[in-house]
This record gives sequence, structure tokens and C-alpha cells, in this order.
Amino acid sequence: MPLMDLERLTDGLSTTWTGYLRDWDRSLRSGNYPETTRYNYILASAQLARYLAEHSPDSEASAAAEDPAEVTKARIEAFQSWMIETRSAATAVNKHKALQQFFKWLMHDAAEIDRSPLERVRLPKAPTKLVPVIDDAVTTQLLEACKGKDFLSLRDEAIIRLFCNTGARLSEVANLTLDDVDLKTESVVFHGKGAKVRRVRIGARTARALSRYLRARAKRKGADMPALWLADRGGRPLNANGVKIRLKRLGKVAGLAGLHAHQWRHTYAHQWKLAGGDTGDLMLLLGWSSDAMPRHYGASAAAERAQEIQVRMGIGDDV
Repeated sequence: MPLMDLERLTDGLSTTWTGYLRDWDRSLRSGNYPETTRYNYILASAQLARYLAEHSPDSEASAAAEDPAEVTKARIEAFQSWMIETRSAATAVNKHKALQQFFKWLMHDAAEIDRSPLERVRLPKAPTKLVPVIDDAVTTQLLEACKGKDFLSLRDEAIIRLFCNTGARLSEVANLTLDDVDLKTESVVFHGKGAKVRRVRIGARTARALSRYLRARAKRKGADMPALWLADRGGRPLNANGVKIRLKRLGKVAGLAGLHAHQWRHTYAHQWKLAGGDTGDLMLLLGWSSDAMPRHYGASAAAERAQEIQVRMGIGDDV
């Protein structure tokens, strides 16, 4: 999870833009928005301000670069086009959604504008990105890569097994505390998006991996810290970015390029559906509130599920 640095994000922006973004961040914090969400929102708004000041072909964009109240529909559309050209359509979609929230706040809370410039701006069309699921053999290969009794191996095995066993988000696993783990009931408490909290059961192998890690952790510098995961050196907590980097390194050792934690989330959803699990139960386990999410996750393996069901049903085989 990015560490929120408002000074860095607003560096070089006009006094007016900086003031608004500080006020907005204060409002987001009071609404208990996660740090990642706040970071992405503020980043998108700051990028718009810098685009208007440095990249806009509009000779009259300087007023909008000084004051967001001067931003128009045409300037938002130009910014989106620039994002598509320099980044990607998917990135432009994310920026559009973040800016919607900023100008909504500027209109309703700050009462500085009468209409949002995004009111009639179309959401960019982005191609659907199918996240590949992870075969069990691949997870086994990763676990082999971190096999051992040293602290690092024990920690990495516990982390991988949690991802595989629960389908939890990167931030949810990374932000676990000692109090979130209950080995008596073999369960963990995840703190998800929107301040949603859920308890999830874990399997025997994951519980055993956690137990072994906790015994090793108790002997380390920083053992009195509340964070569950400790860095290899220095008695510091291992944050989400550290987990992300570690997974990539383990993936390279195992010959798996581009490995990321979210693949296990897609895999979990795929295997749940393949086993005939209830969609409502899946939503509860993975912390979803929208029924669109179960359709999206595991979509890359939808054809495989359909073929499995076709074979099981045997339509036409008895003719």
C-alpha cells in the first residue's frame, strides 16, 4: 500500500490546488477511507493539475492549472486522451473515477462549483483484462522455492499459504496483526475495503505454517510489535510493498514471471465456482458487496468451468 505523502503529491501545485487537496484529504480521512484509496484519489487530481500546467495544448489552461474550479469538460476529455496515449485506457478509467469523486466533493462539500466538469464526460472504454488463475502445481513450485527452517522461508511459506487458502487481497494479508490470528479456531480476521471486517477459516497446512512462523518470530528483534509480518532485518514490519516485492523475487526463482498476489484471489473464485460453491457465500468469504465481482473474478477460466459442467451433465451422451 502506498504511504500517503501529501507534501510530495502536491509538490509544485498552485496554492489553490494544494489547499483544496489538503481539505479533501481531511474529509476523506474523517470518512475513514483507506490510505490506498486516498492516495489514488489525490494522485489523480494532482496529475490533472500538472497536466494542465505542463502538457495541455490549450493556451488558456493556465487558469485551470491554478484553480480546479476553472476545469472544463473539454479539459477533462483532453486529460483522459493524454492518459490513454501515455499510460493506458485502464489507467484513464481509474483517473476518471477518482476525479469524479474530487469534483463531487468540490461541488457538494466545498460548494465551489455548481456543476462537475465530468457530468457529461464518457468513461473511457478499456479492454477487459483477464487475470490468469494459478495452477496448484505452480503454488507447489513456489512453496518449494521457500522450503527451509530459516526465518525467511517460514515467513514466506505462511504468506503464500494464506493467499492460496483464503483468496485475500494483498493489503489484507500484509496488514494482519498478531491479534488477527487465532490458531485455536484456525481462523484469521481480515480488514478489507470500506472498513469491512471478516473472519475466515484456514486449513490445517496454513495453520501449521503460521504456527511455525510465529515460533520463529518470537525470537526475532521486533517480536513485541503488533504487525504479524516482520522484515528479514532490522526488526521492522513487512509492509504490502515488501510482500509484493518478495513474491516477485520468489516467482523469478521458481521461473514464474509477473507473479502477483491477486492471481490467487482469481484462482480461489475459480476453484470455488468449479466445485459448485454458492455465489453468496463466496462474496462473504472474499469481502465483496457487489455481485459483479464474482462474474469478474476467475473469468479467465470460465471456459474450463463450462467444459467441466458439460462433461458432468453429459447432454446427448445417452441418445
